[in-house]
Amino acid sequence: MSSPTDSARRTAVRYVSFRDTHDALRVGAIARDDPTVVLDLTADVPKGPHGPMRRLIEAASVGAWTAEEALRTATELPRADVVLIAPVPEPSKIVAAPVNYRNHQEEMSSDSQIDALGVFLKAPSSVTGHESVVRLPYTDRRFDQEGEFAVVIGRQARHVRAADALQHVFGFTSLLDMTMRGGEDRSVRKSFDTFTPMGPTLVTPDEVQEIDELELKLWVNGTLRQRADLADLIWDVPRLIAYASSVMTLFPGDVVTTGTPEGVGGVRDGDRIELEITGLDRLAVGVSSAGAVACPTLGAGRGPRPPSELTPVRPRT
Repeated sequence: MSSPTDSARRTAVRYVSFRDTHDALRVGAIARDDPTVVLDLTADVPKGPHGPMRRLIEAASVGAWTAEEALRTATELPRADVVLIAPVPEPSKIVAAPVNYRNHQEEMSSDSQIDALGVFLKAPSSVTGHESVVRLPYTDRRFDQEGEFAVVIGRQARHVRAADALQHVFGFTSLLDMTMRGGEDRSVRKSFDTFTPMGPTLVTPDEVQEIDELELKLWVNGTLRQRADLADLIWDVPRLIAYASSVMTLFPGDVVTTGTPEGVGGVRDGDRIELEITGLDRLAVGVSSAGAVACPTLGAGRGPRPPSELTPVRPRT
């Protein structure tokens, strides 16, 4: 079904990605006042070499695309008929913070945190979406959940100042940094296919309160495992973006994820993980070990080790 949309009625939207019946990538929006409809914006996005979400972000960053005009002629799709994927399904890179909450540093008995470690990269091929399945690759290794607040870059950033960093942000989303524990390089342990669930929506900064006022909560099988205030980040979002941009050029659609708080714990076949951050939509995934094999590397007994018992969730202060 399709019809012209009333842009005056739909001024607050959240961006999404999905695939059509031909498996082609499409980009859309969900209006806050009518979440039963997905507004397909693909036809209005300029052509280019990347997927439609990256093209939308790139065009918006230079004023070549505006939501108001696109929403006026967008095609309406019933939300129940659309299967969302990660909002940015093909970022050029995912830049991640290794230890960016002091309570997580304590829980891992780690001597180092982001001040010493810097950042690391996750493979873009590890990205998956809301209501997907995290597939554990090995039968003999520990895998943990890590809930994180993630930023999607809107304008190319290189050597930006922390004071200007948020001007380079297009939006925010929830992210799970799934992790194999051990001594292998972080980029290996965190880059298995399906190990970066994101979404379900991409929310623009004007729709979210101050970052320092946001709260993160994560549940496994309905039990609260992680709870943190983003004000407790060691490097806040502007400083993290500024540092990352001093190392590498950040392109529109790149993802910068801020690190996880205490409360990481093992996940197993059949588990369900849910992540909620103030102002963002809840991200949920399942876990499966179908097809898992023995691990070919020998890092199981190395590297920082979280406690075998779950770290108690600290009350909000």
